[in-house]
Amino acid sequence: MTIRVLLADDQALIRAGFRVLIDSAPDLEVVGEATNGLEALELVRTTRADVVLMDIRMPELDGLEATRRISEDEDLAGVKVLILTTFEIDDYVAKAIRAGASGFLGKGVEPAELLTAIRTVAEGDALLSPKATQSLISQFLSQPTTNAATPERLTVLTQREREVVALVANGLSNDDIAARLFVSPLTAKTHVNRAMTKLQARDRAQLVVIAYQTGLVRP
Repeated sequence: MTIRVLLADDQALIRAGFRVLIDSAPDLEVVGEATNGLEALELVRTTRADVVLMDIRMPELDGLEATRRISEDEDLAGVKVLILTTFEIDDYVAKAIRAGASGFLGKGVEPAELLTAIRTVAEGDALLSPKATQSLISQFLSQPTTNAATPERLTVLTQREREVVALVANGLSNDDIAARLFVSPLTAKTHVNRAMTKLQARDRAQLVVIAYQTGLVRP
């Protein structure tokens, strides 16, 4: 199955470089290019993209607001956003995750890492650059927000699912969770997927947000 990728960046040279790289992979295809956030919102609907490679600083509408609008649109529920920016600063990471981004990388990432990142977020997993560490996420997401989730939201989860969500929030992969809980990777993935469904989380990144906002995990 080919993963359809939309490029959103106001610099033509950068888009061209990404297109050549992504189209060189047999399982990836660039289906459109946007020069600003508004164009990204239009094209993500018409191209049926699976992943949007989103810059932050763009004219008309920045990447963070475009990401938020995509994540809140029920018609775009299957679309994943991977933020790729030269500005790996703490505030941007927190805002990107809160907006619904599934990944956050610096533009200095190696080509092979970028291709892997696209595949990772397309599969529903969260991905963060080394600079966007788990401790940074906990620091920012633990701060009160106007739409913070309450602990009662977790009542839909079983005890095992709560345990799994906490491990996800601490940065563990499905294989890591399986080893920690002495279960198979498939079982770990099933618990994660069930928790995502019950909490109406788009992906693992949103599970992290919910875990900290509800107090299930604290910094």
